Amino acid sequence: MSVDILNESGRDVDVVELTRLSRFVMGRMRLHPATEMCLRLVDEDTIASLNKQWMEADGPTDVLAFPMDEMVPGRVGEEPEEGYLGDIALSPSVAARQAAEAGHPEVDELRLLTVHGILHLLGYDHAEPAEHRAMFALQARLLAEWQGVSSGDELEDDPPDGDRLATPDGGSSRTRYPQPLGEGEERT
Repeated sequence: MSVDILNESGRDVDVVELTRLSRFVMGRMRLHPATEMCLRLVDEDTIASLNKQWMEADGPTDVLAFPMDEMVPGRVGEEPEEGYLGDIALSPSVAARQAAEAGHPEVDELRLLTVHGILHLLGYDHAEPAEHRAMFALQARLLAEWQGVSSGDELEDDPPDGDRLATPDGGSSRTRYPQPLGEGEERT
């Protein structure tokens, strides 16, 4: 999986960790190994301009997602489609403010927004209460799994029976728990 991160924000951000996190989430969502995406870290003026252009909303926002090939999470027994997942624009300065307001570290907010953006690229939304519950539950689960793997925990190859991730269309996907790849590592 190819994740390009462009840090145009003027802030010091651990792009290596965000790359690994992105690959981890893409793997957990059973995307094709050749799937590509870009995470663009931008300043507040840029995110505000994109927000106005694409969402017709004034002011800066935290994250925007621009899906490309309308990819969806893979399913057991089906070969996932290869493609370009899309682009995410994320503002670290907005993330820093939100982290301070929420009382947690800035890095946690950056992780949350990265996962949130990837889920939007996969078709998840939170406009309706049921969608919100499904997306935010999946987001929390992925973040918890990432935290565990980052702390050295080993995850099962297959989740327990009945443990499925909801897909944007309301279906489910049996998933695997790949370990995050280090820089230069390839999945075999």
